[in-house]
Amino acid sequence: MPTYVNPDKCDGCKALDKPACMYICPSDIMHLDQSMGKAYNIEPDLCWECYACVKTCPQTAIDMRGYGDVMPMGASLTPLRGTDSILWTVKFRNGEMKRFKYPIRTTPWGSIEPFQDLPDPSAEEANKAGLCGEAKYLGVDKLPVLSND
Repeated sequence: MPTYVNPDKCDGCKALDKPACMYICPSDIMHLDQSMGKAYNIEPDLCWECYACVKTCPQTAIDMRGYGDVMPMGASLTPLRGTDSILWTVKFRNGEMKRFKYPIRTTPWGSIEPFQDLPDPSAEEANKAGLCGEAKYLGVDKLPVLSND
């Protein structure tokens, strides 16, 4: 079910430096039409169907093209993203609607300190093969190195 953008709802995430869908798309197929200020999917056939763009769109402007066996005519699936969860609305062909909430956070908003207890970056360290904090997270004092012998 590749995604598509409803141009009537999309505002191109004017408050951001680039649209949220463009930022989040793992296959880089969401783009911004500069002349219209609207996002669009440049290659629906390459869509991974991860729906990251659908879930992150603040305007709920991105929708999914439903397959006939999964979402028959008249059915729809719509996410509404909050700061701690996604509210999914399922509309069935007969008009019945169901909603369910899926949590997206396990920590309070703003509580994560990603570089805590890690050394400041240096040019010397950038030329080494290891990753920042790799030894720490592997539980060793330092990483092994190949000898020139």
